[in-house]
This record gives sequence, C-alpha cells and structure tokens, in this order.
Amino acid sequence: MAKRVFITGASGCVGHYIVESLLHNTDYELFLLLRNRQKLKVDTQTRPGVTVIEGGMQDMAYFKELLPTMNYAISAAAAWGGTVEVFETNVYRTVELFESLDPQVCERAIYFSTASILDDRNQILKEAETIGTDYIRSKHACLQKLEKSPISDRLITVFPTLVFGGDGKTKPYSHLSSGLKQVAGYINLIKCLKADGSFHFVHGADIAQVITYLLTTEQPLLCDRLPARLVLGAPRLTVNQAVREACDYLNKKVGWQIDLTPGLVNILLKVFNIKVAAWDMFCIKQRHFTYDVVNPESFGLTSKYPRIANLLAEM
Repeated sequence: MAKRVFITGASGCVGHYIVESLLHNTDYELFLLLRNRQKLKVDTQTRPGVTVIEGGMQDMAYFKELLPTMNYAISAAAAWGGTVEVFETNVYRTVELFESLDPQVCERAIYFSTASILDDRNQILKEAETIGTDYIRSKHACLQKLEKSPISDRLITVFPTLVFGGDGKTKPYSHLSSGLKQVAGYINLIKCLKADGSFHFVHGADIAQVITYLLTTEQPLLCDRLPARLVLGAPRLTVNQAVREACDYLNKKVGWQIDLTPGLVNILLKVFNIKVAAWDMFCIKQRHFTYDVVNPESFGLTSKYPRIANLLAEM
C-alpha cells in the first residue's frame, strides 16, 4: 500500500517544487491542502493518487479523521501579516495539524520554519521571541511547542535560508526571486558598494530534493537524533563575494567601492529619517546570517543551484 502524505502550502513557490518532486519520484498518495486550487500549476493528472483539498489551515478541525491515516506530513503553509492571522495559522492550527497525527501511523513530520530565528550555532535566538516581527515570533512559538509535543520523536524541522525559485508561469516566484530582475537592473550601483556581511541561499528545487530524500530514506543522514533541526542553504557566501559573482555573470567590472559600515548605515537612516523597527535594527547590526547548513550534497545528491550565477541564469 502506498504511503500517504498530507501537504500544506502546496500552492506556494516551495510547495510547487515539493509536489512536483514527490509526483515524479514516488508513488505516494498526496493530499494537498489549498485555499485556491487555481493557484496550483502542477499537473496532478500525470498519475493517480493525488487529492486536492480546497481549504485553509483554519479548517484543520475538519480533517480529524483524515490526518491520523497519514504516514507523512509536511507543513509549509504560513501567514505573513496580521497578528491574529499569523498566530492562528503559524502556531495554533499548525500545532493542531501535528497533534492530529497518529503516532502509530505517522513515520515522519516535517515542519517548515525559518533560519531567521536561529543563531550561528543553530540555537534559537532570544531576540526572535522578544523583538521579532509577528511572523518571526510565531515561528519561534510554534517550534517551542512542536519540539515538546507527542510527535517530537519523528519531527524534522527545516529552516530555509534566503529562498529563491519560481518562473512566474509553472511555479510562482519566491519573494526574493520576484525582485531579482529589478536588482540586476541596479548592478551598476550595487557594484560600487561593499559590506561586511554573509549569508546563505537555497533554491526551491534543492529544498524539494532534500524533502523528497527525507521522505524516502528509512534513516536519513543527519537525522539520527529527533527532533532534528536542518538549516537549508548553500555554503556561506559573503556580501562582497555575491556582488563579484553577479558582476562576473553580468560582465560588469568591479572597481572603487563605498564601504557600507554600520556607522554609515546609521547616518543614512538619520539623514533620510528612516524609521527602523527593533528587529530590523537587530538584523542590521548582526550582518552575518550564517549557520551550520545542509544542502543536497549533504545527502549525496547534487545541488541544482549552487551559485549566484545559477540564480541569474534562471532569471
């Protein structure tokens, strides 16, 4: 009998890649929770075993009989704005989903959080709880609850770093990819700037590779201790390296650069009277968003988007 997978957030950028990967690489029965089925661009008729459920996270109570039959659950749905909706979706209904799973049936539960709530040792930032945005605080609160829940012994939380992906046609753009072409248009200005900072990025296709591996491998590498925390991202990249890689791809020469020091940034904020929230100021001061990451290579796979040039080529 085929394994059964319940997926939320299937109509999002990352969700499209996950659904497509599971369709092509498994015979699992997929149950896709969608608020609007018209937003799903994946052809679910390529094989049998796909059920589209039109509804939202607020409807979780209606799935009390369905969820206990699931072998796997992937929670990728999230609300971004509005305090009430954010906590209702990102905390209460997400926890309800996982608590509805049957421990005798469920083999693995995958929760999508965000790397923004972690420090460079993959430990939770106290600032995520105290000064984070509604979204950040909701992700912090949900993780705390899930890692102490009855399902924690089969929980794998994935923390995507900066997410790229989508083409606007067969898959919606991620928030970052939607603005990538505009950023490339400012390359003549960007090449004149440098900054002390670093980050990781990950493409939706590579996220899908990892998720598929986690659902098709009996004992996934790096997941010997549960609940597990996996930060998804390519190797650390400095801001200056990213600028140079982009310039190389776009055939732009990097010459004299202005150093965007924290002091200069503070001066610019004051001169232009820009109001910055506490969490944003914390991020400006932190500058380095680096973690102990995993990517397809960590599991013996091959990353499809290992470099900035790959992202620009897709654009």
